[in-house]
Amino acid sequence: MNQKLLTISPSPHVHTSESVNKIMYRVILALMPALVWSVFMFGWEAIRVTLLAVAACMSIEFAIQKYLLKTEPQIMDGSAALTGILLAFNVPATLPAWMIIAGALVAIGVGKLSFGGLGNNPFNPALVGRVFLLISFPVNMTSWPVSQHVNVDALTTATPLGLLKEGIQNGQSVSEILPHLPHNMDMLYGNMSGSLGEISAIFLLLGFAYMLWKKVITWHIPVFVLGTIFVFQGALWVINPDKYIEPIFHLLTGGAMLGAIFMATDMVTSPMTVKGQLVFGIGIGVITVLIRNFGAYPEGISFAILIMNGFTPLINAYIKPKRFGGSN
Repeated sequence: MNQKLLTISPSPHVHTSESVNKIMYRVILALMPALVWSVFMFGWEAIRVTLLAVAACMSIEFAIQKYLLKTEPQIMDGSAALTGILLAFNVPATLPAWMIIAGALVAIGVGKLSFGGLGNNPFNPALVGRVFLLISFPVNMTSWPVSQHVNVDALTTATPLGLLKEGIQNGQSVSEILPHLPHNMDMLYGNMSGSLGEISAIFLLLGFAYMLWKKVITWHIPVFVLGTIFVFQGALWVINPDKYIEPIFHLLTGGAMLGAIFMATDMVTSPMTVKGQLVFGIGIGVITVLIRNFGAYPEGISFAILIMNGFTPLINAYIKPKRFGGSN
């Protein structure tokens, strides 16, 4: 009688060709349409800020891992390069080089490696770097270059969200501010001022479709975030259209698309279950709308994602899938 060996091993029992490297480089590839468009809109400055941010993130991660942590550097896994691209997408294309390096140092050194590196960081590293720069250098981080394809004489101007916030604070109604704001089609294609990741909604959606096709992410978090922004802002607009603008404006401007698609979906810092992702996405949407309409800053999605990142362990602890064979 033939004897068969039964091998018992601990979970997870998953056999797949997927790896961290493949996932990271697919996300980078998904960002390429938006990056190419930003180069078209801002020219050399977009290339400069992206290459510098990527080089800084990879160099800082290499130095910290090799000389401080005394571990084997893992810079080729794509995570540091991705952090650099996302950091570049969140800052003005004209930001001074030393500020970009400072943001990369905080993103990698504080936001990622201080917590143990990839897979252990509770907050999105690129957003940690971006918020540090915004708080430390608010003038530079809110001086947005005008696209070379926008017919205005100024070198820098406020983003559409900034123009809206300034007008409302000055007592103007939405109808009075609207003539100074770009049309929806302009915002969809990026004919406006802003960061690299703010002026390419349609190309970010192309990246979203690619990641769904490759199963890098699921649709839940982006749809919950953007859907909540649309519903909440829509309710405010219906209540008082003179004070609150229509919801499509908030979807196409600022970092709503970039944050919902590429930053809130970070698998390390987002909940594991669909129900948890529902709570996570709704929380981001609500906080974003509250900050944009009632806060000091015209944009709020960066803060919203970081706040909900902090709640992710709690969400994972209380919203769990049913145990196999269990009653609850």
